[in-house]
Amino acid sequence: MNHVQSKFSEGFLWGGATAANQVEGGFYEGNKGMNIADVLPGGKERLKILLSPGFDFKIDKEKYSYPNHEAIDFYHRYQEDIALFAEMGFKVYRMSIAWTRIFPNGNELEPNEDGLAFYDRVFDELHKHGIEPVVTISHYEMPVNLVTEYGGWRSREVVTFFERYVKAIFSRYQGKVKYWMTFNEINSGLHFSIMGLGFAIQKEEDKYQPTFQAYHHQFVASSTAVKLCREMMPDAQIGCMILYAPVYAYDCNPENVMYALKEQQLFNYFCADVQVRGEYPTFIKRYFKEHNIKLAIQEGDLELIKENTVDYIGFSYYMSRTEKKVKSAEEAAQGNILSGVRNPFLKASDWGWEIDPTGLRISLNELYDRYRIPLFVVENGLGAIDTVEEDGTINDDYRIDYLRDHIKAMREAIEDGVELMGYTSWGCIDLVSMSTGEFSKRYGLIYVDKHDDGSGTLERKKKKSFFWYKNVIATNGEEL
Repeated sequence: MNHVQSKFSEGFLWGGATAANQVEGGFYEGNKGMNIADVLPGGKERLKILLSPGFDFKIDKEKYSYPNHEAIDFYHRYQEDIALFAEMGFKVYRMSIAWTRIFPNGNELEPNEDGLAFYDRVFDELHKHGIEPVVTISHYEMPVNLVTEYGGWRSREVVTFFERYVKAIFSRYQGKVKYWMTFNEINSGLHFSIMGLGFAIQKEEDKYQPTFQAYHHQFVASSTAVKLCREMMPDAQIGCMILYAPVYAYDCNPENVMYALKEQQLFNYFCADVQVRGEYPTFIKRYFKEHNIKLAIQEGDLELIKENTVDYIGFSYYMSRTEKKVKSAEEAAQGNILSGVRNPFLKASDWGWEIDPTGLRISLNELYDRYRIPLFVVENGLGAIDTVEEDGTINDDYRIDYLRDHIKAMREAIEDGVELMGYTSWGCIDLVSMSTGEFSKRYGLIYVDKHDDGSGTLERKKKKSFFWYKNVIATNGEEL
C-alpha cells in the first residue's frame, strides 16, 4: 500500500485567481468587442436587470454605471500587479482570456492582433517572474453579438465560432501556457443561464429544452478544445471547471435526503460526468424523460465527448448548500445564492454566503472518490468589507481566518488520499464582484482604491492577508 500523503506536494501550485472581465478594464482599447459582462450595470440588482423583459444588451450610461469597463485597470497595470503576485510567491496565476479581445463579435474569420498581442505581454510578464498562467478559455465573457444574433449556446453555430477562437489562442500561446480550462463554472448555467449559457429564459418558455440543448453544444465545444489541445500542445494539461457546493439534507428525513441527493447529482455531477467520464450519466435519463427533453445530437458528438475527456477538475468552492424537499418562502429566502435553506450550524459572510471549511474537505473527497483524477481548487475566498486604517493598513484578520481554515481542510483531504494539484485564492486582488457589480465586496489580498460610485485612485495596497499568504506559500502550507 502506498504511503498516504499528509502535506502539500513539493510542486503544489499556489497562486491566485481572477477573470478578465472583472479586472482588465480597457473596454474601448485594442479593438475589443462587447461581451455579456460589459452590459451588466453595477449594483446588487445587476443580474435581475439583465434577466428583465426587454433588456436589449445596449449600454445606457444615462441610466446605469458599468464597473467592468474600467474595473481595476489591469489592462494598463498588469506589470505592477504581477510584480505583487510574484512578491507573494505565486507559482501560478489563474486568469481568463476575454473572447472579445480575440474575436470582437465572436464570428469573425480572423483574430484581432491587438488582443492577441496583449495576452502575449501578460504571459511574458508572468514568465519573467517565474509564474505559470492557468488560463480559462471562457469565463462569463461571451460576445454580445453571439447572444443577440444566435441565441448564445442554443445555436450549434456557436460551437464553430468557439472552435475558431480556441484554435487561434492555442496556436498563439502553445509555448506560453501549460494549464488550460474550458468553461468557467459550466454548471452555473443551471442557476444563471444568461452568464453560463448566453441566453435568458423567456417567461412563457419551457426552460428545460433550451438549457440542456445548450449544454450539449457546450460539451461538444469543450471536447473539441480538449482534442485540439492534445493535438497542438501534447505537453499541456486541460481541465474542466465547475462550481461545487456539497448538498446537505436539512435533516434525516429520507424524503429530504433523497431530495438532496438529486440536487447533488444534477448540480454537482451532471456536467463533470460528461466532461470527465465522457458520457451522459444514467441519472439524467429519467430527468430528461420527466421534463420532456429531447436533445439534437449530431453524428459523432458522443464519440467526440467519449474520446476527449479532461486531465483534471478545476472547481470553485465558496459554500455548501442545505436542502429540504418542502420549504416555506421565508426559508427559501434565507438560503445561499444557490438556493436551499439556512444551515443553523454555520456562520455567514457580510453578503450572506455561509462559511463552511469542512465542506471543502467533503467536496474534495466526493469529487476524488467519484472521478479519481487530479483536483485543482481554482476559486475560494471571502468577499468582505475592508477598512483602511489611518496608518494605511488593512487588518483583514477575518479573511486570514477564512483562508487558513479552508487550506487546513485541503490538507486534511490530502491526508484522506485526495490528489490535489493546486490552490488559487479567488480575487487575489480586489475586483468587480460578478454577482453584485460592487467593489465594496472585496476578496483581495491586495487592496485597490476603487469604490462602488466609480471613484478612487486605483492605488494598490498590501493587506495583512498579503503577508500571511506569502508566508503560507513560502512554507508550502506548513505554517498555518
